[in-house]
Amino acid sequence: MAELVYRPVIGFAQTLFKAWDLKIDCRGSENIPRTGGAVLVSNHISYLDFVFNGLAALPQKRLVRFMAKDAVFRHKISGPLMRGMRHIPVDRNQGDAAYAHALASLRSGEIVGVFPEATISQSFTLKSFKSGAARMAQEAGVPLIPMAVWGTQRLWTKGHPRNFKRSHTPITMRVGEAIEASRDKYAGAITRQLRGRVQELLEAAQRAYPVRPKGQDDTWWMPAHLGGTAPTPEQVRAAEAR
Repeated sequence: MAELVYRPVIGFAQTLFKAWDLKIDCRGSENIPRTGGAVLVSNHISYLDFVFNGLAALPQKRLVRFMAKDAVFRHKISGPLMRGMRHIPVDRNQGDAAYAHALASLRSGEIVGVFPEATISQSFTLKSFKSGAARMAQEAGVPLIPMAVWGTQRLWTKGHPRNFKRSHTPITMRVGEAIEASRDKYAGAITRQLRGRVQELLEAAQRAYPVRPKGQDDTWWMPAHLGGTAPTPEQVRAAEAR
């Protein structure tokens, strides 16, 4: 099927990133298979993560079909674009349809992008992973590709204003080796292995990140355990429980 929407959107995004003078450092794209289905799994710290995850697959000439909440598909602007790029809508009250859609995409040789934390992590640390990615990979007989992004939260994340000015913001991405989703393993065990690998990649991306906060007013994007002022996971959970 011709990609009449996806490729122009990629070109537009790349033009914007050049205008913003983003410093993108992506390593490990060779771990994304050139052919066949796979589940691309990433941490989630920004509204723009799916864009950068998709860019990581471009060196392998692959396009990623992301699972995203169905509200994005109902928006008058983003909806037609998301459908045109053949992303997968997720209605959390009717998850079976999205799961079946993703399975069909995987079996047809597509790469499906998943954020197993389900929502943006406001602490910028890894939340617990849902097992859906592992179960899909097992059922479709495809590998899991772990990856991590860092720096995207400085552009646009939950609870903070967007920063789309020319800011030279570095974005660091690391893609890891494939994890086989064997059917003779429990999905929970595979999910724990997957989360551990994403954690390793996230720490590698953080170590490689070329800048640090400029001052006390610029520490919001750093997690508390690294000396920043982002809320701890416990603080986020307490705020959500109110």
